[in-house]
Amino acid sequence: MAQDKNSLGTAPVGKLMVKLSVPAVAAQLVNALYNIVDRMYIGHMEGVGDLALTGLGVCFPILMFISALSALAGIGGGSRAAIRMGEGDTDGAETILGGSTALLLVMAVLATGLFQVFKEPLLLLFGAGEGTTLPYALDYLSVYLWGSVSVLLSLGLNNFITTQGFALFSMLTVVIGAVCNIVLDPIFIFGLGMGVKGAALATILSQTVSAVWVLAFLRGKRTLLKLRGKYLRLNWKVLAPVVAIGVSPFIMQSTESLVSISFNSSLKFYGDDVYVGAMTIASSVMQVGSMPLHGLAQGAQPIVGYNYGAGNFDRVKKAFRLLLASCVVFTAVLWGLAECFPDVFIALFNDKPELVEVARRTIRVYMAGMFAFGVQSSCQQTFVALGQAKISLFLALLRKIILLIPLIFILPHILADKVFAVWLSEPVADILAAITTGCMFAWRFPKILEQRKEQLEHHEE
Repeated sequence: MAQDKNSLGTAPVGKLMVKLSVPAVAAQLVNALYNIVDRMYIGHMEGVGDLALTGLGVCFPILMFISALSALAGIGGGSRAAIRMGEGDTDGAETILGGSTALLLVMAVLATGLFQVFKEPLLLLFGAGEGTTLPYALDYLSVYLWGSVSVLLSLGLNNFITTQGFALFSMLTVVIGAVCNIVLDPIFIFGLGMGVKGAALATILSQTVSAVWVLAFLRGKRTLLKLRGKYLRLNWKVLAPVVAIGVSPFIMQSTESLVSISFNSSLKFYGDDVYVGAMTIASSVMQVGSMPLHGLAQGAQPIVGYNYGAGNFDRVKKAFRLLLASCVVFTAVLWGLAECFPDVFIALFNDKPELVEVARRTIRVYMAGMFAFGVQSSCQQTFVALGQAKISLFLALLRKIILLIPLIFILPHILADKVFAVWLSEPVADILAAITTGCMFAWRFPKILEQRKEQLEHHEE
């Protein structure tokens, strides 16, 4: 059933949040399976699973950066389009959709070319061991990069399906791709004996299926915003506000690359490949854990953006309160599970005793501040939905660039246990960022709504 154009502004907020968030959370969890399933299969390759898993972990910075490019145009464009829809400007929203699609295509081509040329020196810089983990990293990345166009289109344009309120179709985008990946992985990795190359091929073929699904929907009859050829161009007057909003989630995701580089290089320096492999497992668990938060934000974003544009401020406030509560509860539960049952997560990736022992301690320290992350995520994503580019950018920089990365290199000079100090940087940054973000939101949120109210009153005059 097509989404009613007015339901974002009229349906009960609680029911609407459930309707939009549940499929979005499911979609995010399934989306995590793309790379997680690869790691699970690769980690259990006979004899070389631990080295292959570490090699794949060294690829993370590049994979994360490519995925983050989709947020630059997709989340930024989706946020702007939601506000335009709230204002009743469908043509303006379709112009944003077309421009964002063109930007995604250009970024995909550039990313593919640059990373194919410089992949080997980058992987060595990121902590790959020459003669040990580098060959596995090169095998995976060389194949994966050819699917960059599919990755960016499927992830980026899916935001425009969610923005319209078609949560089920948005969920199917990633479910279809993930199911393909789960089926193809064992066939290519083990059945055809392709190893890590097979894992990469399965991933990009699955992303291509997802991309075709998204494009077919946005060109079909059900969509409220249609992808039209006449808008498929780089119009910087349209794209500048999109990029201004999208830069915050882009930085949130792309800085995972810098964080991964910092962790891997430090752990390689103070430890060895086992510690890098343990961090691969811990970061995988964290990635899966953060995915539902993105899904909750995707469910709330159309409600917040639409009603902010329409001036329905009570609905904006209620949507935020529900988002905050659900994020805090979820992160608290995940924190408890990680601290009490780390072996359950580790067993999914590898069972080598030495790696399991290190990974157990890594997860418990690394995720010790996860309980506070719900505050950081809900407040920051609400700023994005409200179109607050500058604040969102600062908060995106705060947790990882201003706090986490410096702590990774500073704490080992303060604490005697150097590896523990590297792990500890994550929970310290999480807690400090959550406190700062919560205080800033409590201060700025009422003022943002008041300013919007004055704008609408002035427009009516």
